Amino acid sequence: MPRRKGKGTISLPKNVHKVTSRGKLYFYFQMGRGSANPGPRISLPRDPHSPEFWSAIQQACGGVVSLPADTFNAVLDEWLMHLRVSGDVTSSTVTFYEQSLQVARAAWGSLSPRGLKPLHVLALMNGMGDRPGAANNFLSSMRSFSKWARLHEHIDVNLTEGISPRKTGGGHKPWTPEQIEAAKSKLSGVIRRGVLLYLYTGMRGSDAVRLGPEHVDEGGFSLRTQKKKRDVYCPILPELEEEMRTWSATEGPYLRQDEGRAQGHPYTRKLFSKHFAEQRDAIPELAGVTLHGLRCTAVIRLRRAGLSVGQISDIVGMSLPTIERYCRFADRKASGKAALEALIRNEANAPTVKRSKSAKQKTS
Repeated sequence: MPRRKGKGTISLPKNVHKVTSRGKLYFYFQMGRGSANPGPRISLPRDPHSPEFWSAIQQACGGVVSLPADTFNAVLDEWLMHLRVSGDVTSSTVTFYEQSLQVARAAWGSLSPRGLKPLHVLALMNGMGDRPGAANNFLSSMRSFSKWARLHEHIDVNLTEGISPRKTGGGHKPWTPEQIEAAKSKLSGVIRRGVLLYLYTGMRGSDAVRLGPEHVDEGGFSLRTQKKKRDVYCPILPELEEEMRTWSATEGPYLRQDEGRAQGHPYTRKLFSKHFAEQRDAIPELAGVTLHGLRCTAVIRLRRAGLSVGQISDIVGMSLPTIERYCRFADRKASGKAALEALIRNEANAPTVKRSKSAKQKTS
């Protein structure tokens, strides 16, 4: 009899542990597990996809389940629980929302969300004036929360209407050719391999760490993106194909840890970023570069190769506005160069005007 497939896995929050005993899976909450003074061990419901499971975690944390149902914290928890159970977004996205909205919990936690207006959101953003990135993360999370809360009639207005993101230092910058060459020559092991995957595919980190031989399809990578749930097909460029000839052809992702007790285990996006930063910080030429900057670099390379915005979107699984934003400087630069070349060419081909003898005599 074939074994029944279970539901998709869920990333467990901090202090929640799972134990398999006699073929059965159990969950429990315990703070300080493995330390000299661990907290009490609290049993949790056995289905991590159920609302009761997450309510039990909140109670174990001394959480907000006892709050009235019409408080901001209660509505926020209901939304986060919905996201975890539905699987509409990744667990890392849920964590991003949780972290970004901590400032909202502190300010409005025990208040009714119906009394909130865009000016209250703007006030919290103004309080983060020295941290424009954090302010924009907060605004992005509030947009998603507001859309869901209004649909479910927890609020009466769009809490982010009319609010624009803060200007930042330009976001993740593309890598220069010199930085790319330094990465190829000075990074080592699986970190170098991962950087090449980022560079030549333009994929998000959550997708790059999943890539393996099973995704190769007629000269390209074919997979469904984790964040946007989009089917993409990314051609394997000759430079990457040459590198891949030296890689192991075993099943599973190409990016596996290559040392320590976890040797052979697949990388997560966060862990790969951490290990990349450790190597990057020892290479002066790579000061300040980010892995996400390679995504921008890949998009610009595809654009300069003559691909349209729509074609690039099909390859990297990125929205059209984001691609246009990444390419805006490269397009302006290419347009400026083309204009200069046309000007020089026209001046070189301009006909020489000969002056008549009578005109020469008059001037003399």
